Amino acid sequence: MDISIKPLADLLRPKSIDEVYGQQHLLGEGCPIRNAVKQQKLPSIILWGPPGVGKTSIANAIALSVDYQFISLSAVLSGVKDIREAVEKAQFSLQQNNKKTILFIDEVHRFNKSQQDAFLPHVENGLFTFIGATTENPSFEVNSALLSRCQVYTLTSLNDDALNQILNKAIEMNQKILLNNDSKKFLIEYANGDARKLLNIVEVISFSIGDKDNVDINFLKKIISSSIRRFDKGGEQFYDQISALHKSVRGSDPNASLYWLHRMLDGGADPLYLARRIVRIAIEDIGLADLKAQTVALEAYQIFERLGTPEGELALSNAVIYLAVAPKSNSAYKAFNHIKSYISEGKNYDVPMHLRNAPTKLMKDLNYGKEYRYAHDEPHAFAAGEKYFPDELDPIQFYNPSDRGLEIKINEKLNFLRELNKKSDKQ
Repeated sequence: MDISIKPLADLLRPKSIDEVYGQQHLLGEGCPIRNAVKQQKLPSIILWGPPGVGKTSIANAIALSVDYQFISLSAVLSGVKDIREAVEKAQFSLQQNNKKTILFIDEVHRFNKSQQDAFLPHVENGLFTFIGATTENPSFEVNSALLSRCQVYTLTSLNDDALNQILNKAIEMNQKILLNNDSKKFLIEYANGDARKLLNIVEVISFSIGDKDNVDINFLKKIISSSIRRFDKGGEQFYDQISALHKSVRGSDPNASLYWLHRMLDGGADPLYLARRIVRIAIEDIGLADLKAQTVALEAYQIFERLGTPEGELALSNAVIYLAVAPKSNSAYKAFNHIKSYISEGKNYDVPMHLRNAPTKLMKDLNYGKEYRYAHDEPHAFAAGEKYFPDELDPIQFYNPSDRGLEIKINEKLNFLRELNKKSDKQ
């Protein structure tokens, strides 16, 4: 293949683990992957991390460092037939050349169970060392049988220093590109920890500059259509950020709540999905401690539906701030979960006769509604001592108000009514 048309990421692919930038917690002196390479004892591994952090580069570098045959498959493009061919190559290499094989599968989470099962026996018998790369949590996406035979190593987004080294190496390869420190800093911020994204934009620059060699920030802004830090809206990073938003609101931190909300908006998340999550937070984590929280969340949802951006985003911000500073209670949420569990596991009891409605004479003759006490006719609009549970059940306290917000008043009211019940029992 003509080197001039090879992607820059391929041209810069490291030839050994010493040439890999970043991930020093795995590749540094005394760290697990370096130790395995040094001892020539490679376990099967899964490299888990966001895009562009070096998963493929590390797999290549490992294979070159230990002089294994390297077979690379993409789970997006490959099937069981390709796995069988890889097995045949591994068997031939071992028998004819006494050379071991690394089977690298990129985006292994996209293989279904039958595809993963196809290479599992060969991992078990040691025919090849398996290296899988995934952006998704392997606990959820990789078969437990395969996962149990692999070491899982977590890769992190590349820091600015690692990206700067990669950028300098790319510029050395294309010497007509000249970047000052401000332009480099701009590109590194744009890459946001993703080396592939950084190298792709360097390639675009090289195609766009013509005779121009000094690339300033204004020029970069023109050729970069969008610096939005997008993520897979159904992937691990998306759900991690949703979790961070929810927990920041629950933790009463309005500033962190705003940060995660706008990280997701900036990343391309559906604002109406976020609005629904904000309503859920109001129901689940504020509950009856502040009934207005639910209203604020619902109104923010409706405002976004009617106005869109940017006014709708401001409404979501307002709601997030309000929920973060509101008194917190999950008492109603806990009561909800308790009663759902109790009902699903318990018996179905009949409604007591005094609680049944009696719209016909026959029903009245059968004592439907007999001796029912109309609460509004009683002191405090409360029929002290009346029982509303099935006859076979003693009263169960599913709901226990917190000592925060409106629930302070609710608790006082319930305690008052309990005292009235006690007095009624004594009488």
